[in-house]
Amino acid sequence: QGQLAESGGGLVQPGGSLRLACEASEGIANAHTMGWFRHTPGSRREFGDFVAGITWSGVTWSRGRPKYGHCAKGRFTVFKDTDNSPLLHHMNSLESDGSEVYSCYLDPISGLRLWGQGTLVTVSS
Repeated sequence: QGQLAESGGGLVQPGGSLRLACEASEGIANAHTMGWFRHTPGSRREFGDFVAGITWSGVTWSRGRPKYGHCAKGRFTVFKDTDNSPLLHHMNSLESDGSEVYSCYLDPISGLRLWGQGTLVTVSS
């Protein structure tokens, strides 16, 4: 029950910025945790975080507040205005060339983790 839909990916030049969005379908419990992972195109998300090539992007939204890992390095942020608002993922100063798929996840108050299909981000000049 419930689906996630990401948007905002695309082509960006080195040093540029993008804003990703993750929108959850209605009916999902409002008490939950959301965040982002990334992986190379063609990789799989099965079995959660233990699939090779999948890493946490360093941003999580939980109980109305963002939580950041050191890998965010002050360049990545998340924000969610209301319970019905999409989760926004701001990415600044993108430098490394290449393509990665950013996937949104949601941990409901009960049930298994939900995953979106992902949105492709390509850094290239």
